[in-house]
Amino acid sequence: MNQSRGSRSDLEASGSRSGDLDGESSSSPFYIARTKDASVDRLKRWRQAALVLNASRRFRYTLDLKKEEEKQHTLRKIRAHAQAIRAAYLFKEAADQQVNGIVVSKPSPTGDFPIGQEELVPVTRDHNFAALQQYGGASPPHNLFHDLKLVTGLGDLLKTNLDKGIHGDDADLLKRKNAFGSNTYPRKKARSFWRFLWEAWQDLTLIILMVAAVASLALGIKTEGIEEGWYDGGSIAFAVLLVIVVTAVSDYRQSLQFQNLNEEKRNIHLEVIRGGRRVEVSIYDLVVGDVVPLNIGDQVPADGILITGHSLAIDESSMTGESKIVRKDSKNPFLMSGCKVADGNGSMLVTSVGTNTEWGMLMASISEDTGEETPLQVRLNGVATFIGIVGLTVALLVLIVLLVRYFTGHTKNANGSPQFKAGKTKFGDAIDGAIKIVTIAVRRLSACETMGSATTICSDKTGTLTLNQMTVVEAFTGGRKIDLSGSKSDVSPILSSLLIEGIALNTNGSVYTPETGGDIEVSGSPTEKAILQLGIKLGMNFDAIRSKSSILHVFPFNSEKKRGGAAVKLPNTEVHIHWKGAAEIVLACCTKYLDPNDQLVAMDEDKSTMFRKSIEDMAARSLRCVAIAYRPHELENVPADEQLSEWALPDDDLVLLAIVGIKDPCRPGVGDAVRLCQKAGVKVRMVTGDNLQTAKAIAMECGILAPDSDANQPTLIEGTAFRELSDKQREDCAEKISVMGRSSPNDKLLLVQALRRRGHVVAVTGDGTNDAPALHEADIGLAMGIQGTEVAKESSDIIILDDNFASVVKVVRWGRSVYANIQKFIQFQLTVNVAALIINVVAAISSGDVPLNAVQLLWVNLIMDTLGALALATEPPTDHLMDRPPVGRREPLITNIMWRNLLVQAFYQVTVLLVFNFRGISILKLHGPNANTVKNTLIFNTFVLCQIFNEFNARKPDEFNIFKGITKNYLFIGIVTVTLVLQIIIVEFLGKFTKTKPLTWNLWLISAVIAFISWPLAVLGKLIPVPETPLFKYFTRMIPGRRNSPERFGFTEAILGLVSTDRNFTCAVYVLKD
Repeated sequence: MNQSRGSRSDLEASGSRSGDLDGESSSSPFYIARTKDASVDRLKRWRQAALVLNASRRFRYTLDLKKEEEKQHTLRKIRAHAQAIRAAYLFKEAADQQVNGIVVSKPSPTGDFPIGQEELVPVTRDHNFAALQQYGGASPPHNLFHDLKLVTGLGDLLKTNLDKGIHGDDADLLKRKNAFGSNTYPRKKARSFWRFLWEAWQDLTLIILMVAAVASLALGIKTEGIEEGWYDGGSIAFAVLLVIVVTAVSDYRQSLQFQNLNEEKRNIHLEVIRGGRRVEVSIYDLVVGDVVPLNIGDQVPADGILITGHSLAIDESSMTGESKIVRKDSKNPFLMSGCKVADGNGSMLVTSVGTNTEWGMLMASISEDTGEETPLQVRLNGVATFIGIVGLTVALLVLIVLLVRYFTGHTKNANGSPQFKAGKTKFGDAIDGAIKIVTIAVRRLSACETMGSATTICSDKTGTLTLNQMTVVEAFTGGRKIDLSGSKSDVSPILSSLLIEGIALNTNGSVYTPETGGDIEVSGSPTEKAILQLGIKLGMNFDAIRSKSSILHVFPFNSEKKRGGAAVKLPNTEVHIHWKGAAEIVLACCTKYLDPNDQLVAMDEDKSTMFRKSIEDMAARSLRCVAIAYRPHELENVPADEQLSEWALPDDDLVLLAIVGIKDPCRPGVGDAVRLCQKAGVKVRMVTGDNLQTAKAIAMECGILAPDSDANQPTLIEGTAFRELSDKQREDCAEKISVMGRSSPNDKLLLVQALRRRGHVVAVTGDGTNDAPALHEADIGLAMGIQGTEVAKESSDIIILDDNFASVVKVVRWGRSVYANIQKFIQFQLTVNVAALIINVVAAISSGDVPLNAVQLLWVNLIMDTLGALALATEPPTDHLMDRPPVGRREPLITNIMWRNLLVQAFYQVTVLLVFNFRGISILKLHGPNANTVKNTLIFNTFVLCQIFNEFNARKPDEFNIFKGITKNYLFIGIVTVTLVLQIIIVEFLGKFTKTKPLTWNLWLISAVIAFISWPLAVLGKLIPVPETPLFKYFTRMIPGRRNSPERFGFTEAILGLVSTDRNFTCAVYVLKD
């Protein structure tokens, strides 16, 4: 699955921020800075640069450029319409204020609720602040400590407790859905099977064949009567219809798979507060009145009003079209569905869902295109069409030769008399003879798609290499290590109070204590949950502490500063500012600490060294180190309400409260997965925001670093050191990096860019919003399905549903498998093409007759395209794939090994079958009027059996044992069996349709023996050495100026049928046909 990745002479590689590596001119039609977000104009240039026939068929799995333009036009219209409505309302509101003041209608009771949907929708859609105030919602803050619950009145109308949410039982949910609708929107009807049937019919070659079938049918009925004359035309028509139906069924099934994948992608799971507890629900189950926590990277799931927010910033570009981050507060509390949380956190009250939101109306009016545009698709389509043009050109030349032979009297009847005599043959008979010639000179070739593999994986640590199940196992507080297994008596009262205060108030997690008793439920990120569990051990009453104190301002955790803070006002009007974050960073801000006797002690050099040593000791045991600190603050120095949102919380002169060590165990099997990658030539690099020593310990535990390795810079490096290097130094350093600690998202981006400039195909895992640039820049972006934010998922190419590194390795294995399977299919397909083309062309030019007629060729085409693709492209991945090094960016799709194999087989088939064509009657000692038909039947039968046997050879292009693993591929065995049975039926019972005669057992044995010889011949062929230099390079060197002309380089490859491929992935792995 990928649509990625600037510029370089291998035409698939790109990356707008990666630099111009080979100096390719941007004027080249093959140059696309980034295929992930390439403009429609650029994609058009790709298609115009390639020779493409049957565009509707060739591009049926790619982005529909016309529909994409229509979609963008519709989006612009909807956005403009929404903006116009909003502007008109604001203009009207301003006029009302000047003339009569604001008059807002009171909410009218609707069913079970005092307010109806018609009153709610305009509030958020039109950003109607006046209506919100009228309904008892937001009002200007009256003092510093104003109530942050800005929508209490609206919540009462919706029967929602802003702290505990709705009741959330089935009856309550049903009432809300009946009153306000559900969070779904009507989908455009999927394309029916008949539509796919119509599209399959559009192939130009099939249209030509149908015209030929009609002409042959008319001619046959005219000359031989309806009883005998319909066989030729009818059999061609049946074969064409069979190809159309099989193609339509395959395409229709794939479209259903696309629908299922899209449905899974749209079914976002999110947290809501119901009955005082956080529960995870599907976005489709969201109802009006729900309270939804919002964190950085989340998608706003419905229209709503902000309840509380801390530095909350929303990216509204998906709705407004303007890439501007909008701050949300009590003055601008309106949230629109479909937008993304760019920064901060908060909570919202849902006021409109489904088609009552702007996003719902937008999605209902457009259909989401599932196609993905990759340059490789276009180039392969171009190559296939070029081969098709060659085939059609040869067919046209053969047609001309046959017509010349016919009109010059060289075409004979069965009795040896010429079919055409100048001046004697009637005009109608001459036309009939010419039509017969036309109906045998048609051939169709196909295209295929490929995917490649990665050379390096930049992996997150937390949740990918580890289980993301965190527990505080060690704590260093009061200048000493405390026993966490005992009671809270190990911690002094004041220190315990301050720790509990900091844990409860400086968090975006929550603790739910059931009123009826039972286990306490802790929610939040894994790190937050671990620290909240520590607070519970210390005797924390979460709800009581938060109800008694008020949070003035929050600095959300920042991956750049590696810490987060909160300013809180206590019941005694004191103000405390609590911080927690990366241990060594928070420690550097501390000037004091609390000792076991609750006394403030200055942080001198010795004490600082002691605390740093404790951090190093924890990190060496693979513990994540988090420091908790605070400082008092004067109430009079707290900014006024207007400046409060811009307040930079003081982070100096802190008092250290505790340093905790959090254990996150490695995932079972991750070591084996890393070793498998290393064996396959894929280097695994850990990129984490954790302490470098913690990262080193985990890397050794996972096998990324060997226990005896030289774990020094640049093998181990901190993000700050890496980002200070020059571009050239970063490239050299990137090759050697195995672990990067204390990295920021920008450091990960710089590493990806440096690796790609070095020619690597880079896979990147990520889960946070700030990982989006690196995921976007990478050749393969892999987002985590469980912990990943919606922003990260949208920037990725593949979503790892279980957040497991072993699944990342499976992606590599499957990518190699798909690439290898398509190479097998191409080898098989080209062998059939070369053999059939040469046999018919040589026979037609030399004797005026062809041994393989149109119906037989269509049957071979069905074997080659549909059945051959299913048999070879569905080979399951094997361990042998991971024994190979990664396929390089510049390596051709058709390798020298494939050329050797196909040429050996094609030469053998052509030689044997041409001998039979010219000397078969005498060699086989055939007699009688049907001798020529029996000979041609033997040629046809032998040719098909050769392809069946060659399918086994194609399974293992570079291995001697072609039967390895065949018993596990039931589909392959089934297809070969079905093909063989159908071949027997065609030869023995359908002779009138295929112009064949039943063969004796001796002739069947001869066909089988000739086909069988292809097996030992393949073994002998694999003993022939091949050069490592790709074949196309020898040709490009012979063409003056070709080596330094990137614009013409791609065309040379196309002529040779040698396509260099970007090792990219798409969002899923498909079984590919045609």
